[in-house]
Parts: sequence; C-alpha cells; structure tokens
Amino acid sequence: MALQVITGLVGGLAMFLYGMRLMGDSLQKAAGDKMKHFIKILTTNKYMGVIAGIFVTGIMQSSSATTIMVVGFVNAGLMNLEQAVGVIMGANIGTTITAQLIAFRLSYIAPVAIAIGVVLWFFGSKKIKQIGEIIIGFGIMFMGMDMMRNSVEPLKNVPEFSRLILMLGRNRFLGVLVGFIMTATLQSSGVTIGIIQALAFQGLMPIETALPILFGDNIGTTVATLLASIGANRTAKRAALIHTFFNVIGTAIFMIFLNPVTAVVKFMSSDITRQVANAHTLFNVTNTLIQLPFAGYLVKLVQRILPGEVKEEENGLKYLDERILETPSISVVQAYKEAIRMGYISLKNLEVSMESFFEYDSQKCQKVFDRERYINQLETDITKYLVKISNTSLSPEQSKKVTSMFHIINDIERIGDHADNVAEMAQYSIDNNLKYSDLAFSEIHGMTDVVFNAVKRALDVMDSPSTEGYQNVLKLENEIDKIEEDLRDNHIKRLNGGECEPASGVVYLDLLSNLERVGDHSLNIAELACE
Repeated sequence: MALQVITGLVGGLAMFLYGMRLMGDSLQKAAGDKMKHFIKILTTNKYMGVIAGIFVTGIMQSSSATTIMVVGFVNAGLMNLEQAVGVIMGANIGTTITAQLIAFRLSYIAPVAIAIGVVLWFFGSKKIKQIGEIIIGFGIMFMGMDMMRNSVEPLKNVPEFSRLILMLGRNRFLGVLVGFIMTATLQSSGVTIGIIQALAFQGLMPIETALPILFGDNIGTTVATLLASIGANRTAKRAALIHTFFNVIGTAIFMIFLNPVTAVVKFMSSDITRQVANAHTLFNVTNTLIQLPFAGYLVKLVQRILPGEVKEEENGLKYLDERILETPSISVVQAYKEAIRMGYISLKNLEVSMESFFEYDSQKCQKVFDRERYINQLETDITKYLVKISNTSLSPEQSKKVTSMFHIINDIERIGDHADNVAEMAQYSIDNNLKYSDLAFSEIHGMTDVVFNAVKRALDVMDSPSTEGYQNVLKLENEIDKIEEDLRDNHIKRLNGGECEPASGVVYLDLLSNLERVGDHSLNIAELACE
C-alpha cells in the first residue's frame, strides 16, 4: 500500500507540476507583447504594482517566479523598493488563482480538455496552437490533481498517519513549520496547496489542521526569492527581505487570530477543498490590505537591516538580469532596451571620434579606444543573454524579434568599430602632423551631421518601429551615399590639382568610407527593427 500511495502521489505531483508549467508558458506566449505594457505599470506606484503582480502571477502560475523577476528588476535599477512592494504583494494574491481553480473539481472534464487541446494544437494556426497548449496544460493539471486525491485515499486506514494529523492539529506552530519545509523543498506554493486540498478532499486533514500548514506555505515561498537575491546588489536583497517580512508578519497575524479565521473560512463554504482555497485567498488579500499602507515602513525596516548606498555601475549591463528570464516576454523587451542603450553608446563614441579628428585631440582618441572595448563587451553579454532567451518559451513573433536582435547588435557593434577606425585616423594624423584644408573639414562636418542624424533615427525606430521611421532613415542613407560620392569626386580633383598632400588625401577618403558604412548599418538597424 505504501508503494501505491507514493507512486500515485509522485506521479500525480509530476503531472500537476507539468500542467501548471505548460499552462503558464503557454499563457506567456499568448500574452506576447501585451506583457511589455505592464513594465510601465510595474514602475509607476505600489498600488498599480499590486494589479501588475496579480496579472503577471496569474499568467506565470508562480508567485516565486514573479518575485524572482522583481528582484531582477530591482537589481537592474528598473524598479525601486516602494514599487517592488506592491508587485510582491500582488504576486501573493495572484498565486491564489491556482488553488481556486483546483477547488472547482473539474477533473472529470480533464480528458475532454486535453483532447480538445490536442486537436487545436495539431490543426490550428499559431494563435490557436497557443490556446490548445493552454487547454492541454489545464487538463493535465487537473488529471494530476485527481491522481493525487486518489493516491492518498488509502491513508484513511493508516493509524500512524491519523496520529500525525492529530499531532499537527494540536501543535499549530509545528503545522507552520511543515508548510514552510514543504514549500521550501518543492519550490511551489501551488503544489503544497494542491497536496493539502487532496488530503482535505479525502477527509484526511480537517481545516483546523490545514490552516497553519497553509500559512507556513506562504513563508516557504520566500526561500526561492532569498536564494535568487544572492549575488544581486543591496537593493535587490532588500526586495527579497521585504517579501520575507510580508509573509512572516502576515502569518503571525493570522496565527494570533486563527480561531476567528477558521470560523470565517467555514462560514464562506462547507466544501473543505473550497475552504482551503478561500483561506489561501483570504490570507493574501487581507495581508495586502493590512500591510500595503505601511509599505514605507517595510522599506525603512529592510534599509536598517541592510544599510548603505548602492553604487551604480557605469559599465556592464543595465536592463538585463538573468532573473527576468522567468518572464521571457519581458526579457525580450528588456533586451531591446539594452540594445538601444548600446546604440547610443556607439553613437557617442562616433561623435567623440569625430571631435578627436577635428581637434587633433589624443585624449579623446584614448576615450574612444576605451569605450570601444566596453561596446565589444556589451555585444558579447547581450548575445549570451539572447541565446538564453532563445531557449525559453517564446511565441513565433518573439522568436523573430530575438533573431532580428542578434543582427541589430552586430550592426551597432560595427558602428562602434567605425568610430574606433576614425579615432585611429585622428591619432595617425596627430602622429604624422597631417594637415587638412578648411574646405575639407567643412565638407566632413556636413556629412557627419547627416550620419549622426541617421543613427539617431535608426535608434528611434528600434524604440518605436514604424514604416515612416524606416523611410526617414532610408532617405538619410541615400543622402549619405550621394554626399560621399560628391565629396570623393571633389577630393580626387583636388589631389590631381596638387591642392592637398597625398597622405592626408588617403586618410580623408578612408574617413568618407567609414562614415558611409555607418549610414549602411543605420539602415540595417531600422530595417530589422521593422520586420
């Protein structure tokens, strides 16, 4: 019998977990670019953060994944602690959705749901396939839940198990500890609650015993967040601590008022499975209502525990953090932000390189060389991150964007290379005392203005893709080609007329070529961004 219970419970648990994961991944793919709009909500205020936390967790089917993502946002400097508080609290509310779904006992329709999902997946369009995956995940989750319920039924006849439940009922704090250990081990509050509901359904666990375990389960979810904060900056660690204090304080409050809470839960429903789900919802909603007005004090508390200022790094990635990979759709958006940032760094380097040429400034040449190494490192780091995104669950549209981004950052890096080339020409001109006419400088000035404008417009298209934006870059690139052709012809005439030195003339022509290539890369960026 023991083997039957264990195999059934483990098998059901595996199906339940897989169903949750499949449904969560499919919901994320279906949400697609809609998720990026919630980034703005995430970074407004704590109240909107609660809504965003509920929404994101409802899609991801995991409050731990959401809070880990929040740690990533805070670590990347995209969210402050006050904003993080709201999202964390909302995530706790969002995780109650799974328990409420389970309480409907829809196991009987699970095979039908899977059959419908498979048909949609095989014969539907891309969007229909995603809906099919959601339905399949839904069905597998409920089949797993049903298997867990059936597997624990023989425990009714095991006196040792009855004594264990009785002991947990007498020692409430032991129940909290059991809930904490279960969730910390399984890394999923949804699974712990599913097991509690399965035991309650078979009459093996009264609600009085289930509630302390349920409250301990909420503390257990904080372990994943605390582990995720290891290696993050001080502010991210504070966010993880806020999550811990939120659940610990909430558990303490509910344990003090356990008897009244039990009475309320029983009044809300006579169904034991629904009672467990309602208790989970009641805990997180009430906890949020109580603690949200005091979010500022939570922030001050963790700042006292972890004092000190966070130093902002000048170099390295700004918008990317591996913790954000928990939400692939948002990761794609953040990767775009990082690529745009890299683009502006390359543009800045191009501007400084031209200044070094016009001003015969060796110090500016060195600044360009130093920044070029940083640009190269950015390309490497972003590429590695894009590879990781590619291995997550993406919609076809998101996969296409990631593929385009591989090419975009290559073009941006090439703009940085041309800036480096210009600085080398400037240093060569300084070392060899090369002179250029006022006319030559005037011509180059006119061309650089158009080139800079083309790069800026291309980066604007990345930020807000549009056909009009692409056409503007195309016009500028055509203008650059015409300018380069005219200036090259004029310079050759001056060379033939002996109006300039051959050595200076070679550098001048090479400079024109590099600027023209920058225009080509700008057009490539705009075109890829609009695909």
